[in-house]
Amino acid sequence: MFGRTSDPASLLDERLLGELARARAAQQYRVRRTVEGVHAARIIVDGRPCINFCSNDYLGLAADPRVAEAARESLGRIGTGSGAAALISGYNAEHARLEEELADFLRRPRALLFSSGWAANLGVLRALLGRDDVLVADELNHASLIDGGRLSGAAYRRVHHGDLGDFARALQSVPDVESASTHGRLAMVVTDAVFSMDGDLADLSGLSRLCRQYRATLMVDDAHGFGLLGPGGRGAVAGASLGVDEVPVYVATLGKSLGCSGAFVAGSETLIEYLIQRARTWVFSTAPPPSMAAAARAALAILRSEPERRAVLAANLARFRAGAVQRGLRLGINGHLPETPTPIFPLVLGEEGNALELSRFLMARGYWVAAIRPPTVPPGTARLRITVTAAHGFAEIDGLLEAIQDGLATLDAPEAPALAATA
Repeated sequence: MFGRTSDPASLLDERLLGELARARAAQQYRVRRTVEGVHAARIIVDGRPCINFCSNDYLGLAADPRVAEAARESLGRIGTGSGAAALISGYNAEHARLEEELADFLRRPRALLFSSGWAANLGVLRALLGRDDVLVADELNHASLIDGGRLSGAAYRRVHHGDLGDFARALQSVPDVESASTHGRLAMVVTDAVFSMDGDLADLSGLSRLCRQYRATLMVDDAHGFGLLGPGGRGAVAGASLGVDEVPVYVATLGKSLGCSGAFVAGSETLIEYLIQRARTWVFSTAPPPSMAAAARAALAILRSEPERRAVLAANLARFRAGAVQRGLRLGINGHLPETPTPIFPLVLGEEGNALELSRFLMARGYWVAAIRPPTVPPGTARLRITVTAAHGFAEIDGLLEAIQDGLATLDAPEAPALAATA
């Protein structure tokens, strides 16, 4: 009727096949690897054993038998699914206990459990912001913060990474921010605490001062800092000695340092009650399995009772950093690795092909370090994102460093050298 005879499904496939071909040509096509058994430091990938140096299981709790036993015991008592959204019949006592224990650990009035960090960030930003509001966001924020901010309808002001001056200029340009109220304009600053691809830290104290000066609200996603940084592992916000008054909206995940699944928002009584009413990704999602909440409770208890895990991680990070310096490895952006206590070490290769080639070389030597390419990172900054955990041993760390050095020597990439000149 409209001059088209092709099947609509074929037309869609034709378009998608073209996009996939472009991704392959740009060496940005992604392929999943299959893990057999536990997700740990020593792992079976596509049928072969290797040592995992690209996991976010920073404290090695994903394979801890006590965490697994807590989930198993809960499954025996409660079953598998929660059966409904939390506001219907899906809110279990395990969820309630986890929220209470997270709030107590962080010394915040309340916490609210979400199914994922993505759901938490989208739900919070869409609930708190509207088209009359302004969001000021670091350019390297996680994709969930970017998408949540854009979906909120607020004016989105993207600032240079970590540039307090740029944040100040953006806040200065927000009209009528002083009158923010139920019917006024709200200005919100949102940032990752630890930037997951670079491993550097946001200047949370500086951002807090700017927010006080310009009457803005600060939201921090501490996904990669919670459990690791600050006193007792309470995160980067606690490490900067900031509380609910300075950082009213705190988000973190359970799938990294706690080795489980899910995420949460922590803040005031008012904030949590409001999110229960308005956060669409929470209201309209089936509640997480109670067994995952039970597992997270067990992991949190281990985190609180075994500070030596963080001490082992700190020793491993120092070993890796010292070994990289000794071998002249140029880690970090532009070969500069910030002196931060995070477990994330980027090795920037520049071109996608170089990152893929080095990743394959390391896998052949028994080390799994995934290649990270655009659009996950900016064009021209393809890299290996190396993560060191408390479950690694010194010999494994040294072996990885030697393999990296050998692999870099095989790359024909003079335009993006990864080895510093030796004195």
